[in-house]
Amino acid sequence: MSSTIVVRSGTIVNEGRQYQSDILIKNGRIEKIATSISVDGAFEEIDATGKLILPGCIDDQVHFREPGLTHKANLYTESRAAVAGGITSFMEMPNTVPNALTQELLEDKYAIAAKSSLANYSFFMGASNENVEEVLKTNERNVCGVKIFMGSSTGNMLVDNETTLNNLFSKVPMLIATHCEDESTIRANTAAAKEKYGENVPISEHPYIRSEEACYLSSSMAVRLAKNHGTRLHVLHISTAKELELFDNSIPLEQKKITAEACIHHMWFSEEQYADKGTFIKWNPAVKKATDRDAILQGVVDNKIDIIATDHAPHTIEEKNNLYFNAPSGGPLVQHGLLAMLEKAKEGKISIERVVEKMAHAPAILFEIEDRGFIREGYYADLVIVNPSEEYKVTKENILYKCGWSPFEGVNFSHTVDTTLVNGNVVYKSGEIVEATQGSRLLFNR
Repeated sequence: MSSTIVVRSGTIVNEGRQYQSDILIKNGRIEKIATSISVDGAFEEIDATGKLILPGCIDDQVHFREPGLTHKANLYTESRAAVAGGITSFMEMPNTVPNALTQELLEDKYAIAAKSSLANYSFFMGASNENVEEVLKTNERNVCGVKIFMGSSTGNMLVDNETTLNNLFSKVPMLIATHCEDESTIRANTAAAKEKYGENVPISEHPYIRSEEACYLSSSMAVRLAKNHGTRLHVLHISTAKELELFDNSIPLEQKKITAEACIHHMWFSEEQYADKGTFIKWNPAVKKATDRDAILQGVVDNKIDIIATDHAPHTIEEKNNLYFNAPSGGPLVQHGLLAMLEKAKEGKISIERVVEKMAHAPAILFEIEDRGFIREGYYADLVIVNPSEEYKVTKENILYKCGWSPFEGVNFSHTVDTTLVNGNVVYKSGEIVEATQGSRLLFNR
């Protein structure tokens, strides 16, 4: 593979505007952006005529299941799916097995990724009720953040001790990302559902068990703690319209100390679809009302919500094909998240420029990622070339997730991911993975 690449005649979508240009890539970085670039010597040419060139997406919330849960997924398989979907960098969660609750266990995950990930990577340090001192050893230069589960989820790492929460929020100098659902509310709602239905609770009860109240109680507590202690807080997967009131869109992202994320499924699905899709759209927090779905997307447009992520969390078909209480929460999304948002853009619900902002620029700003997230001279050449004129139907045959299924099966998207470059290397092209390189560990300007 040539260390020099010229991407020709594409329409660049970057920093709020669209324009046609060439891009010269040398040694993994963007050397020049100009209307017509000539090169001496050998180089590879990519014709992007009629196509869109976007900065590679940065997904701040994935569960790639390695180590310990590799029957569901692993860093190799899911990073392949990610780059096929235009995601060039990801941040992975600590609820693997064993949980990433020590610096040694955290570094074990980085070592695996260095050998197997096609995309760039970072891993959150996990917090528990007992490991505050270990959390404080985390290096904010090369670790994306600290994850606190303020609600139990897959791989229960619940932090519910008030003293521990105050300790973490007052002492941790780096970004804290939270999963917010109030556990006592969920337990009470579960008991009520069991009293009504017995053990055979229908999946349609999920948004009422993991309710708006449960989400708001927990996320408002996290915001209150952050304001009390001056913490850098990032609230993950907002699932209710009510939670939007907790977030401020009156100041630039660079100045925000409290930020929020929306996930693809909370902007695509609603509770009416439990009847058809059942446990295959069971997530924590739950997919809720259509009014919540629409408000979350509008919150992204209005900058109440700062970034878009997937919360990619695969389980096997056998695991998902269970009664409500036995079916785990989560679903695979990295291969189709960008296409889903481009579909919303085609529907006129959001601009393509805003999609790029929320899936590339804003994650880079929010996490202070070094030299990524934008199409700029000097930055790493993490790019995705999209064909807006070619449809892409999701089928069993083209799904790259190890679990082999998608909640988007049968959906006909109006765009296709044509080519993905990571660090200036083509890793995906015309429906095929090009396995010639590994991604790099993300670094942070903190």
